[in-house]
Amino acid sequence: MIVSEQRPALIEMRRIVKTYQMGDQEVHALRGVNLAIHQGEFVAIMGASGSGKSTMMNIVGCLDRPTEGQYLLDGRDVATLRDDEQAVMRNKTIGFVFQAFNLLRRTTALHNVELPMIYAGAGRSERAARARAALEMVGLGDRLNHHPSQLSGGQQQRVAVARALVTQPSLILADEPTGNLDSQVSAEIMALFRGVNEQGMTVILVTHEADIAAYARRVVRMRDGQVLSDTMNGAAVPVAEPASAGGWA
Repeated sequence: MIVSEQRPALIEMRRIVKTYQMGDQEVHALRGVNLAIHQGEFVAIMGASGSGKSTMMNIVGCLDRPTEGQYLLDGRDVATLRDDEQAVMRNKTIGFVFQAFNLLRRTTALHNVELPMIYAGAGRSERAARARAALEMVGLGDRLNHHPSQLSGGQQQRVAVARALVTQPSLILADEPTGNLDSQVSAEIMALFRGVNEQGMTVILVTHEADIAAYARRVVRMRDGQVLSDTMNGAAVPVAEPASAGGWA
């Protein structure tokens, strides 16, 4: 996916700081992160445990709030939104894929994929049609009525990808999506992400595996709560520093 840097950024993080209070100690998870990601990019965020990559993903996904700084998602300042407004934005704008699949064990693949649309208030017939189409897109059109226990790990992750896609979000966030899969199935899942990205969807994944990050066009490496490097196709991405609290240089 070729991205024009003239287009407005889907994600803008401006001097993002995240500090946790652990007893009488402060843990500085993020230390002034600046990052802009445009619609249609495929970005891998890498780093060792404790580097801040998961904290940054949680903030991007509106699952956590920064201690300091400004986060804009699709042009909206997330800090100005109420919790219920954030929940609506999260449901409409972001599709999540997790390492552990997070499927409901006692319900079918079709019903698992329908869940985000239930929260969005979609009607029953619309939910079923869109969930079926999403499962067909990931190659599981013949597994609609199977429960997770009847599916392989790779098939379960495909259900999770279908669930993330069913609301037609602007952004897919994947947290170690191949961590529980073997190399062949991992390649199949990453091919799915590459395919949806080529259709114009933004994909951001957290991984510690270089071979998985290699599927992305852009790689952001984190260390000690800061961006260590930011490269696109091997070339450094210029860092846009905010000129003031209200804007970018």
